[in-house]
Amino acid sequence: MARLRLSVWWFLVAAAAGVAVVCESTAAFPVRETSRNAYATMMYMGTPRDYEFYVAIRVMLRSLSRLGSQADLLVIASMDVPPQWIQTLELEDGARVIRVENLNNPYESQSDFDRRFKLTLNKLYAWSLVDYDRVVMLDADNLFLRKTDELFHCGEFCAVFINPCIFHTGLFVLKPSMTVFNDMVHELKVGRENPDGADQGFIGSYFPNLLYQPMFHPPPNGTKLQGQFRLPLGYQMDASYYYLKLRWHVPCGPNSVITFPGALWLKPWYWWSWPVLPLGIQWHEQRRQTIGYREEMLTVIIQAVIYVGVIAVTRVARPNLSKLCYRSHQDTNFSIFLLRTCLKMAAMWVILAAYIVPFFLIPCTVHPVAGWSLYLLGVFSFSSVASNMFLLPMLPVLAPWLGFLGALFAMAYPWYSDGVVRAMVVFAYALCTSPMICLALSKIVSRLSHSLEREGFLPVLGESVAPAGFNKLY
Repeated sequence: MARLRLSVWWFLVAAAAGVAVVCESTAAFPVRETSRNAYATMMYMGTPRDYEFYVAIRVMLRSLSRLGSQADLLVIASMDVPPQWIQTLELEDGARVIRVENLNNPYESQSDFDRRFKLTLNKLYAWSLVDYDRVVMLDADNLFLRKTDELFHCGEFCAVFINPCIFHTGLFVLKPSMTVFNDMVHELKVGRENPDGADQGFIGSYFPNLLYQPMFHPPPNGTKLQGQFRLPLGYQMDASYYYLKLRWHVPCGPNSVITFPGALWLKPWYWWSWPVLPLGIQWHEQRRQTIGYREEMLTVIIQAVIYVGVIAVTRVARPNLSKLCYRSHQDTNFSIFLLRTCLKMAAMWVILAAYIVPFFLIPCTVHPVAGWSLYLLGVFSFSSVASNMFLLPMLPVLAPWLGFLGALFAMAYPWYSDGVVRAMVVFAYALCTSPMICLALSKIVSRLSHSLEREGFLPVLGESVAPAGFNKLY
């Protein structure tokens, strides 16, 4: 009887724990009621940065949920998107995923065609989402500052003019229509003019008169407008405006969405984009509050442990090249000169690799603080190896490391009056530190020359060498 009671008690505890887990999961990812409006984005494969855009899409979708948007979240995904990504988007991010075949891009033969835009015409599938009254189509590099559900009251097509004459397709509002979608597919087949061969050029060509349409203002009675409208700039604030002023002051409409249409390698989700570009930290703050960094942190921890181990070993072991560089009395001056030149080049290449290799080992989408910390730790560890290998003083080898550290503080300083002052301070810092780095490099070359000329570094074959314990670990 006692065993029976104990078994029943454990069963009740297990059942309660299971209910708690289910309730927690339901609370974390509530089932959305179907809406007549939707935020949509697209995902396709075939670029070296597929994973980065997948992470960016997840953060954007979660950010919209945190802002309290009542619209559905859609992902237009090509058929080759990995099933595990689809499952994560649906189960963890609450998105509805629509699988599509890639639209053929007939503009690949254009001379100025950029192949990374080959599949961006999949964005046209947004017009086929006829289950919805309005769809806001988004690129992955949008950073939402506030809820923008008032956009669903706009007309059949609405977009923002970042360029004075060309609207931006990173965010636009549309009314789905199979008639329009079929006509767009037909225009692709007949070869409608497209300046860039991507979605930007095609959609801009399809709606050529948007520049002359009225500005959108949310209707007070909550009705949906008809026709085409220009959206205020506040719905697609180019990050360049912020970098100039280091603050937002866009009087045309609410400051709602930041877009990053600039250099591809400075998108906000890359760890090195901050503090080079200050807005990167805001994107990572949204990621920290939404999906977190669980996928990358294991790699970061493993690398950090390895780097610390390398530093510890180099502090204990002090190897040199003395036993690898014996020469005989018969060696010519040319062979000695060649040997010394090769060793100098090898030393400079090893030092250069110490600053380059750690950069490419860090996960691209990790938090900037973790990324820069891991990079500096990796450079320090590899520099320690280079210093001990070639018998170099540590401080000159670490001179660029100290310069990087100072540059990061100069760029991350949060109290600049505007972007011009910030750029001038960073330029002045680089101008002041360059002579010191050059001096450190000359010190390294001088030390290498001095070491190579010493008999202890290049002992003569047949002469007495250092005791056996000279090269042991100590």
